[in-house]
Amino acid sequence: MDRYRINVGKILPKMKELESQGKTAMLISINGKYAGLLAVADTIKDTSKAAIKRLKQMNLDVVMITGDNQQTAEAIGRQAGIDHIIAEVLPDGKADAVKKLQQKGKKVAMVGDGINDAPALALADIGMAIGTGTDIAMEAADITLIRGDLQAIADSILISRKTIANIKQNLFWAFGYNTLGIPIAAIGLLAPWLAGAAMAFSSVSVVLNALRLQRLKL
Repeated sequence: MDRYRINVGKILPKMKELESQGKTAMLISINGKYAGLLAVADTIKDTSKAAIKRLKQMNLDVVMITGDNQQTAEAIGRQAGIDHIIAEVLPDGKADAVKKLQQKGKKVAMVGDGINDAPALALADIGMAIGTGTDIAMEAADITLIRGDLQAIADSILISRKTIANIKQNLFWAFGYNTLGIPIAAIGLLAPWLAGAAMAFSSVSVVLNALRLQRLKL
């Protein structure tokens, strides 16, 4: 509008009002004269706010990186419960934003679904692509979330944490059996049949402990 010297001064307050509501406002002119204002908005899924709350409860910092203008991004952030907003980012700027977070010593999990997200997904410590997004995003990511629901992010992190804890438990018990059995065997007090039974019981206990993950409720 400025380039073609079209006066839109009167409509700018309305435009800012719409942007503060999380809408992207677009000005329309016909034959060199202002003709109208169009506002569009992405609606937030009902589960998104709950997903962000879960991530915060996991002691994770949630950051939104978007190409939308600052006002619109902040409005969407308020609706979703996101406090840290990086707005007006060009496509290649998303990867730069991830790099800056990493330089602060943070481990970054990037979630995205578009072509513009692919470089950031590849650069992040963990890239998570939404399965309803583009093929390029899924190729660049480490994990593809089948559902287009942000709850899947919290679910995948929970499963990961439970799995790591399970692995540590299994290692503890496996080393415990060996640490206890080796000295007894060294002094000749451990019969071969008892050693075999202990080894079998060790394997069974590890498998049973791992199977507990099937009972995990998401």
